[in-house]
Amino acid sequence: MLKTAQERSGGGQRPYIGFGKGGSPEETLAGLDVRIIACRHCPRLVAWREAVAQSKTRRFRDQEYWGKPIVGFGDFDARVVLVGLAPAAHGGNRTGRMFTGDESGNWLFRALYETGFANQPESIGRADGLRLKDCYITASVRCAPPQNKPTKEEFANCRPYLLEELSLLKNLRVVVGLGKIGFDAAASALKELGLIDYRKKPKFGHGIHLRFGKIHLLGTYHPSQQNTFTKKLTREMLRSVFRKARSTARRK
Repeated sequence: MLKTAQERSGGGQRPYIGFGKGGSPEETLAGLDVRIIACRHCPRLVAWREAVAQSKTRRFRDQEYWGKPIVGFGDFDARVVLVGLAPAAHGGNRTGRMFTGDESGNWLFRALYETGFANQPESIGRADGLRLKDCYITASVRCAPPQNKPTKEEFANCRPYLLEELSLLKNLRVVVGLGKIGFDAAASALKELGLIDYRKKPKFGHGIHLRFGKIHLLGTYHPSQQNTFTKKLTREMLRSVFRKARSTARRK
């Protein structure tokens, strides 16, 4: 029996069914997962993610790291999609789930819980029971990059996965870019898919809300420690963006 999109990041892998074969979103996202997890297109990222998984860090020395590309996570019927940058070396690269196991994730999932998108306020690991409702989380790059800085070529190699993923989320109404990189990647991907159109590249800003017909593009500062420790991003600022995403998605 095929697992739900929620369970895809809970450790289960589903059989490859393929894109454009007429399957359900659940089936086609399963096929995309298989290809993402097996991806080795970027030698630098492959070497880094696997080296980190072997060397680990002291506080997680007793844990087995995922050490592979990270797939999207959430409700495949979602109207709201979050696009981030890339997994953290000892967060997603360790746990195998987007924004899981680090401080950025702690901020993100608490805000999603407080705004009704998640059933619990924390994300610890793929078997922790977390479920998202009407929300799906993905990223511009699927492997943890050195210094959190993918190259242009690495972004380009990962781009087809984001394009395919967004095209499979048929109820998509609102896209939230987490940080400037996530926002820019979301805007350009939506334009390439023909879901939005613009002449001048949208300018990122916290709380920005742009409407392109049925699709809405929102932006928030990334919940990185650099932003949260300095109060550039507060919990209320993050919640306010997700409240806006929820109310916007409900409009007809």
